[in-house]
Amino acid sequence: MNKEVLAAADHQAGARQLKGFKAYEIDLVQHSVPSFNRRDFYKVCLLRGESTIHYADKSIALSGTCLFFASPLIPCSMELRSAEQHGYACLFSEEFMGNHDAATSWQQSPVFASGGTPVFQLNEAQAAYVEDLFQKILAQQQATYLFRDELIRSYLHLLLHEVRRLQPSTHFDRPKNAAARITALFLELLERQFPIESPEQGLCLKTAAAFADRLAIAVRQLNRAVQATTGLSPAAHIAHRVGHEAQALLEYTDWSVAAIAASLGFAQPDTFRHFFKQQTGRTPLAFRQDAERSTPAL
Repeated sequence: MNKEVLAAADHQAGARQLKGFKAYEIDLVQHSVPSFNRRDFYKVCLLRGESTIHYADKSIALSGTCLFFASPLIPCSMELRSAEQHGYACLFSEEFMGNHDAATSWQQSPVFASGGTPVFQLNEAQAAYVEDLFQKILAQQQATYLFRDELIRSYLHLLLHEVRRLQPSTHFDRPKNAAARITALFLELLERQFPIESPEQGLCLKTAAAFADRLAIAVRQLNRAVQATTGLSPAAHIAHRVGHEAQALLEYTDWSVAAIAASLGFAQPDTFRHFFKQQTGRTPLAFRQDAERSTPAL
């Protein structure tokens, strides 16, 4: 089979299955509300009903018809406040958007930025326009059109242009259990960085200040919340988790100590050695040698 035939077959296979994309209609009689537990997807939802979106230090009350955006980088959860929820949901990955101008527009959009505007209240005319876009997306998801992925990206791009014209929702309130929620989201962001699967992966968030910035709160607020909830500071949690990952990398990989140090955010191997000895009472090399001796021979 020549290259042209293989390319045509791959193209036809891609037309049959959309990778990194899913759209569906929301009806609580048949479906549950989106759980936002897939942390590798962006989400766009058109929702009708009463609900509340919870972030680290604030909640957003949704009432009537709203357009809601969720990013894989900013944890959130949804609380239903009415028995009826109807609308549409669309999930897509960065890979689905690909190297297109639309991808850049979505990634740089304030709707997905920390501290941005993720919720828009819609009037009847706006809701009708957005609903029509979702219906077109749903139709293309079932179509056999060879370039339907490009058409869907175009509809998503039109959706982004529409939200740029909308006024942001201002229904914010601070939850009573904000400290617990901040702590839970901090620990989730921390754990989401692991496991380290290659020396090039590295850590994006290394300090309490970096976590606070991602959660769009002051570092002092993060420190108070985590300390009050767990009895430990964010820095202590970070150090413990990094130390645990360091032990796993020393035991289960053949990476050099320098490579492990770099992957965990240490600029110098000596700094990592000092940190590791504080955490475990042993040097990285001694820990690895002990682990090798305790591993049974095959």
